[in-house]
Amino acid sequence: MQCASDSVCSAGRRRKLHSTYDSRSGEESITLRTYRAAGVDIDAGNALVERIKPLAAATARPGANAALGGFGAFFDLKAAGFKDPVLVSTTDGVGTKLRLAFATGKHDTVGIDLVAMCVNDLVVQGAEPLLFLDYFACGKLDVDVAADVVKGIAEGCRIAGCALVGGETAEMPGMYTDGEYDLAGFAVGAVERERALTGTAAQAGDVILGLASSGVHSNGFSLVRRVVSDLGLDYSAPAPFANDRSLGEVLLTPTKIYVAAARAAFAAGGVRAFAHITGGGLVENLPRVLPKGLVGELDAGSWDLPPVFRWLMQSGEVAPEEMARAFNCGLGMLAVVAPDRVDDVIAAFAQAGETAHRVGRVGAGPGDAAPVVRIEGLDRWRDG
Repeated sequence: MQCASDSVCSAGRRRKLHSTYDSRSGEESITLRTYRAAGVDIDAGNALVERIKPLAAATARPGANAALGGFGAFFDLKAAGFKDPVLVSTTDGVGTKLRLAFATGKHDTVGIDLVAMCVNDLVVQGAEPLLFLDYFACGKLDVDVAADVVKGIAEGCRIAGCALVGGETAEMPGMYTDGEYDLAGFAVGAVERERALTGTAAQAGDVILGLASSGVHSNGFSLVRRVVSDLGLDYSAPAPFANDRSLGEVLLTPTKIYVAAARAAFAAGGVRAFAHITGGGLVENLPRVLPKGLVGELDAGSWDLPPVFRWLMQSGEVAPEEMARAFNCGLGMLAVVAPDRVDDVIAAFAQAGETAHRVGRVGAGPGDAAPVVRIEGLDRWRDG
């Protein structure tokens, strides 16, 4: 990982000299203050870098060797096979899902979430994820915890096919409570200019396919945590909706990475748009990839509401309409497909290991109105 001002993984930190005046001798004395005494352990940072170098190296891909240690990372687009590429960049975090990692002591999956939140946003533009960088900030560096986090990041990069080329590990005493940290991710991808998905191609009559989520993913956890707190539940206790696993384990299930499946479907032809269902849920995300004058029409009865969401809705007394605004509700990715190519796209998804369900269609709205989503059958969630 590369480092900046108050980070711990640069090798040559200078100690600060503090001058005092000794009135008895009339001479100036020198007291050495060390960075470690101020709360920043450079040696721990260096130890972390050495531990994660093999993890980063395992994510090497054409165009990047994924080696750590420089001030920046090079990527060769020509070596990656591009001719006239447009770069696509994203940044995201994991949000308050991190508090579950703190509460359970399980830190090896939130890195997958971090990568997923970024690369899933890239692939919906038609882009191939190329490289990833992370930012890990804490008050006091715990090498074992940080290494677990980066292990997850490397695993996410491996799944997505992008190189972990660097990042920042910042130890900032006084900024974070002991045992806590924050994460941010940065991804860069590319797509050939004429292949980019820009949210202008969908048409009335197109079919909407949905891909199952792996759980809550990484959005809506402030509401999840509120429900858990109000019910007086412990994350180590069996999940009320899955007694063979703890509540914390189920909720920490990492965000699914859709890169391989989405790229396979895109290559099959006929995909007009993808929508990654993140903050804002089904209601807010599908309109982002529809032109004006169109309506995304979803049928809530066309897919099963997973147990975790039914539990949140019923035990947390959350209205179905609010569920659809806050969560993915079982659909982590939507694809808008030309009607005559639906079977081909479903087959491409299946070949990549994903089952796609027909969950709706694109309809015509009033004139030049902003695109919206209408969901029929939400009462079935309440009654089910």
